[in-house]
Amino acid sequence: MNYYSYLITPFLAWLVAGCLKFLINSIKAKQLAFGLIGYGGLPSNHSAIVSSMVALIAFKEGIDTPAFGVALTLAFIVLLDANSLRRAVGKHAVEINKLAKDIPEYQQLRERMGHTKVEILAGVLVGSLVSYLIANTL
Repeated sequence: MNYYSYLITPFLAWLVAGCLKFLINSIKAKQLAFGLIGYGGLPSNHSAIVSSMVALIAFKEGIDTPAFGVALTLAFIVLLDANSLRRAVGKHAVEINKLAKDIPEYQQLRERMGHTKVEILAGVLVGSLVSYLIANTL
């Protein structure tokens, strides 16, 4: 068994998801979207990273292993956080920015936080696809 695949896969999932997100944001903005790099957007990098490990363990070791259970639990926590807590933080940031817009020394809070269910699903698909390719090549 090639243990390097467990190091490479989450990094590649992050890279693929990040490049796709940059490409999609650039097409939407009709310019290079360096200013839109950050939290939020399609696909979710966090979802791609954790789902890549879940899928890789499933492909290489099976779903009846303790490692799969641990990876699935971690992924579940990350996905819930991306959809609920971080989205709520982003909504709060929008309202706080509105309230504080006239304060000169106020520094705007980042409003793009969290993900929709579609963005999360896209991240899961990216992570799973990367894992499938790695599991079948390494």
